[in-house]
Amino acid sequence: MTQKRTRMTGIQRREQLIEVGRTVFATRGFDSTSVEEIASQAGVTKPVVYEHFGSKEGIYAVIVDREVQRLVSAISQSLGSATHPRAIVENTALTLLDYIDNYTDGFKVLVRDAPSEPNSSYSSIIGDVASRVEHLLAERFALAHIDAKWAPLYAQMLVGLIAQVGLWWVEERTFSKEVVAAHVVNLTWLGLRNMRPDPGLPPRRDDKVSDNLLAQES
Repeated sequence: MTQKRTRMTGIQRREQLIEVGRTVFATRGFDSTSVEEIASQAGVTKPVVYEHFGSKEGIYAVIVDREVQRLVSAISQSLGSATHPRAIVENTALTLLDYIDNYTDGFKVLVRDAPSEPNSSYSSIIGDVASRVEHLLAERFALAHIDAKWAPLYAQMLVGLIAQVGLWWVEERTFSKEVVAAHVVNLTWLGLRNMRPDPGLPPRRDDKVSDNLLAQES
């Protein structure tokens, strides 16, 4: 049943529609969401939605842009004070999990089916964050006598791991974000701290020989 329409200013109505649209898109996805449903949930008629955003794609683009800016801004601020690999991991993991915790619907919109927003996809955001981490890792690589040319690869691996954990945690809340972040740091920091300047893989042989070589490595 359509709710009784509440009188609002234009700005208030726009913000309300954005909030309602975010929840509906997060729940149903872009394709399954209609302007009629958003209007009904907001207690207005469809022309009101069209007046503010022009189309379903219009309101969706505004919501995605707002969430992208929110997440990128939060991570950029958290990395601003990071000068050590462990701090990079801690800050990135906690900031992403904070965002998921505080803006769950917004995160779900980012990771669901976007119609025509390739530069605003979750993977694009994570790629942007990884590029910001590269120079911080490069500085630490120099101290460890590791070629800085590998910093982009390690930045992608590091941020990608945290991003995947975020996708898992948005649905699986058995553990608190602090506990999850601590385990992310436990895995990645131990790996960063013990990196070798020239890592290699053992020759490809049968599984038994490979297992023996791995046992010798450890």
